[in-house]
Amino acid sequence: MNDVHLITITVNGQPSEVAVEARRTLADVLRHDLGYTGTHVGCEHGICGACTVILDGAPVRSCLIFGVQADDASVETVEGLAGDGDLNTLQESFSEQHALQCGFCTPGFLMLATALLRANPDPTDEEIREAVASNLCRCTGYEPILAAIRQTADRGLASGDDEAGREGNGRGTRDPHVSVPREAEQPGGQ
Repeated sequence: MNDVHLITITVNGQPSEVAVEARRTLADVLRHDLGYTGTHVGCEHGICGACTVILDGAPVRSCLIFGVQADDASVETVEGLAGDGDLNTLQESFSEQHALQCGFCTPGFLMLATALLRANPDPTDEEIREAVASNLCRCTGYEPILAAIRQTADRGLASGDDEAGREGNGRGTRDPHVSVPREAEQPGGQ
């Protein structure tokens, strides 16, 4: 017996109706039903963070949420960050700081950093380290990711939303020795 539900979901500002089996994850709905393939699925256990999206303003692991739970919700994916085909400030910072290599984890980090900088436009280096420790990257060593988020915060553009007229906060004395807590370097982030 198929347990199918018709849901209404707004992704990157675009409303859609989709029939979703109750057992399917939000990641599956985004990727397979709606074509937002920037949401990557890695561990399917909520550990790696590659599937991080913003659901009603909060970062979530889309592999741990059922699609039916997103009924009448607003979801932001990495595809929604760029405006008119141009990278936003956070994406530019990731490029400038070489904060990506294979790119598999990058969408999750971008969405996590977007949520962080919206909630706290002026995070300390420790707050940035704490936030990114919840996602796994096997290529960059985290330093460039931390530098990219710091650079975006220093530019005073919350999450790269590129609000006109905002100026840098002047705070960002970047510690060149910023590092990720050792537990984040272990598989599973523990």
